[in-house]
Amino acid sequence: MSLPRFSVLMLSLSVAIAGGMAGCSSFPKKKNDLKDAGPQRSEQAYYESAQKSLKRGQYTEANKSLEALDTYYPTGEYTEQAQLDLMYSRFKQGDYPGVVTLADRFIRLYPSNAQLDYAYYIRGVANMEQHYDGLLRYTNLNQSHRDVSYLRLAYSSLREFVQRFPNSRYAVDAAQRMQYVNQELAESEMNVARYNLKRQAWLAAVQRARWVLEYYPQTPQVPEALATIVYGYQKLGDQQTANQYLEIIRLNYPKLIKGNGVDLNAARGKASWVNRATLGIFGREAQSFVPQNRDNAAVVVPPAATPATSNELTSEQIKPDVPQPDLDNAVQQPPVPSIGLGLPELTSPQQQPESAPSNAP
Repeated sequence: MSLPRFSVLMLSLSVAIAGGMAGCSSFPKKKNDLKDAGPQRSEQAYYESAQKSLKRGQYTEANKSLEALDTYYPTGEYTEQAQLDLMYSRFKQGDYPGVVTLADRFIRLYPSNAQLDYAYYIRGVANMEQHYDGLLRYTNLNQSHRDVSYLRLAYSSLREFVQRFPNSRYAVDAAQRMQYVNQELAESEMNVARYNLKRQAWLAAVQRARWVLEYYPQTPQVPEALATIVYGYQKLGDQQTANQYLEIIRLNYPKLIKGNGVDLNAARGKASWVNRATLGIFGREAQSFVPQNRDNAAVVVPPAATPATSNELTSEQIKPDVPQPDLDNAVQQPPVPSIGLGLPELTSPQQQPESAPSNAP
């Protein structure tokens, strides 16, 4: 039953009046509130205040000073350094999209800055951290089994950084992150291959596994990829091709051979029923080929500071309690299997002695 025309009219008027009152209440009471009071301190005072806040870990206060410095002194002596510090402060707060936006802006506006490598580096790390952002990062769920678009973007950003700045002080850490991202992308492909095996889509599973061999040849997922290819070709009835890959497994991973085929559970690192029944006491021969942690994955050092311009500033880099990347604990690459397909070797960027670059005023 439709409402009377008078009731509809009154309802519309009531909504319009309520909306108008709500809109008017959001206006400032004084006209002066709409005016910007302008800079309250000098450029150097803003910068010194931001550095003190960063040193104390007060990132919100640091952001206010750095943003004010960028607003009121866009061509000042500390402008470029302030934007680098703002990237670091936003990163420490977990504002990864904001970090990417600031880095893109810095790269576009200051292509000749002495610390341009830091902008490229932190952009890649922020894209990597966006993949793990949210509540899932505090669970045991494997996030590589979900959307990996941010990981692909992170890998592209880190690769561009390493290519542009192979001698940067951040190049070693970036190369380690690329190595880890490769493992995550390979695990994502193998997760799809496992699903295809479950629904008996043998050819689709083989194609996913071959993709891992071709594009991620130095990841821990290679043994499972080889086993998946053998299993898939056997199910397709192509025993000749299966035997070729079976010979590769026999040469590189003989423990995965089971009769005339392969042991998929062993390739996936699944424990035997004896190991599960005894709560891990016996039957430990199963070995996981997939990394289960990502230690030091979010370690980012702050940018180097500008040369001292007052008695309170020093030329040393501000270093909050952030651990440095541990090269001794870097993820070890498994040996590349002798597939004979001309797989590329992983090349590490050249390592140079660490030095703290400074901005030209």
